[in-house]
Amino acid sequence: MGDDVLNLKNFFAELKRRNVYKVAVAYAVVGWLLIQIATQVFPFFEIPNWAVRLAVLLIAIGFPIALVIAWAFELTPEGLKRTEPADAETTEAPSRHRTWIFIIITAGALSLGLFFLGRYTAPRSADSVSSTKSIAVLPFESLSEDKANAYFADGIQDEILARLSKITELKVISRTSTQKYKSAPPNLREIAQQLDVANILEGSVQKAADKVRITVQLINARNDQHLWSDTYDRKLIDIFQVESDVAQKIAAALEAKLTGREKAAINSGGTGNSQAYEAYLHAVALRTAQSAEDQQRALEFCRQAVELDPNYAQAWAELAVAEASNYFYPEHTEAQKERARVAAENALRLAPDLADAHGAMGLYYYYCLRDYDGALARLEEARQIAPNDWKVIGAMSLVKRRQGKLDEAIALQMQATQLDPLNEDIWVNLARSYAGVRKFDLAINAVDRALKIDPNSADILMQKADILIAKGDFAAGWQMVKDLKFRPNARAFGDYITMLVFQRRFRDAIALITSSMDQEKEIAPTFLAISHAALGHLRGQVGEQAQGRVLLVQAESELQQILAHEPSLIASETLLVVEAQLNHREEVERLAKSNLEMLGSDKWHLPFSEEIIAQAYTILGDFDRALPLLTHALVAPSAAPLTPSLLRLDPTWDPLRSDPRFQKLVQ
Repeated sequence: MGDDVLNLKNFFAELKRRNVYKVAVAYAVVGWLLIQIATQVFPFFEIPNWAVRLAVLLIAIGFPIALVIAWAFELTPEGLKRTEPADAETTEAPSRHRTWIFIIITAGALSLGLFFLGRYTAPRSADSVSSTKSIAVLPFESLSEDKANAYFADGIQDEILARLSKITELKVISRTSTQKYKSAPPNLREIAQQLDVANILEGSVQKAADKVRITVQLINARNDQHLWSDTYDRKLIDIFQVESDVAQKIAAALEAKLTGREKAAINSGGTGNSQAYEAYLHAVALRTAQSAEDQQRALEFCRQAVELDPNYAQAWAELAVAEASNYFYPEHTEAQKERARVAAENALRLAPDLADAHGAMGLYYYYCLRDYDGALARLEEARQIAPNDWKVIGAMSLVKRRQGKLDEAIALQMQATQLDPLNEDIWVNLARSYAGVRKFDLAINAVDRALKIDPNSADILMQKADILIAKGDFAAGWQMVKDLKFRPNARAFGDYITMLVFQRRFRDAIALITSSMDQEKEIAPTFLAISHAALGHLRGQVGEQAQGRVLLVQAESELQQILAHEPSLIASETLLVVEAQLNHREEVERLAKSNLEMLGSDKWHLPFSEEIIAQAYTILGDFDRALPLLTHALVAPSAAPLTPSLLRLDPTWDPLRSDPRFQKLVQ
């Protein structure tokens, strides 16, 4: 080989002599520093993602160019010169070596600092998504001349949300949170911060006869940049295509990739019957209603929709949820359970790939069959199709809680708060979960979030009072609710009576129950029987045993009639205590066994049922059977967590106070 040809050993030596190694290391370190700056700092200044990608690409392209320049040239005190002459003129001073090392170390330190700053300060969650791929759909403005068509705008908003929630890469805020804001508000950035999203979709709907105009615009709330807008003039029968198109255009604008299954879910049709669709939208608009009257109206609209179009799968799914909920309370009959089953089965038969159909079947298993494993399996199927549907996530959390899996339930509820941050019901349920495992400080934090959303809710205030009292601060809890008024069929009414009993204000409790019964025009039979049972017990507490016994016998008869028609846990648990007060020991034993069987695998309610049975045994003087039940109820996760503070307050346990075993429990 000639003198000009370098062997491999000489080639690597030449690379070293020409500082190619140094340039490669320095470029890699400085390049990594620049990439960290681009990825960590650019988003802070709201620089688009394409600029970050361009910076990374240019740095990568520059690497081989830098190596070629290092081979051909060298930086000398006289400037940049070709390597061969430079080698002859000068040799590198020792300080130059130190300069290179200093540059590399400094750049490396800065790179590591930015890397770890981004890694440990960025918000994280179990199901986090890119902040740029988050959206809230504000209430659509109804421009229809007929004000009765306002429901239509609400329904269209909800339908677009439902389609967006099927996209895994998008974080979509639910309507429960967004409905608190009017359409086209002045300060979008503030709303986006409150909802923790980057983008806002605004829209308007105008309906006249069978024609609809829908206008939508997608806005980056951080910089008020309009990302996309469109106007659709369609017949009512074609509205599903508009909803699908809007969802896909939003996904494209936010660079969210769709899987084949997600595209199919978004494009799913509805009904060819415009009247059925209008009835369905009426029901959707009432989906978050709390009053019994509105819930009944929603149920009737769903029934009307499927009657008009028996093949309308989405309406059958909505109907199944309403029928199952109606079975859980207040219509606990076999006929109502059958209506829920038929609706859920029809939804799945007509649309086996519909997330809401699987969700409806899951809620049928939950509310009607109390089959929590079966409910969870079907809700998991729904979540596979619609991963960001807060309704499915919330339902799964309730099932997990019934199974006694509180950590998993709380994790799901936390995820639901991200998708629906202004839904007070989610925060209240999270508070109940924390209280159930006796993490009372976290429970108070959660219920305070609910009160921030609805500060005047008497029910939420009572929830906080219950937590404070269970924690041991009765004075604070009572002060919070002492001036509130509740209807006798409200859960909070019973809690208020319990607080009076804890203060041994038995006559005040009697007066409140009596006056409420007199003022209430219609009281459900179960609540009427419970009121008679409570009055019978309280009369005995003030020494009026004869009057008390008459009321207890009346309550016994009423409760037995209720249970003769349908099983009811609340009626059966009330009857259990009544039978103990009437000294009917055999009935107590029968009902205790029956109630535990009725619970099945419900671990969330089990400790409370054990506490009720312990009350009955205490009344009968059977302390040896009461105390083990109390011991377990004190530590088990529970829908109504028992604590030493509650044991100390409740007069029910007065017969046990001298027992050393009980004294140990209340310490």
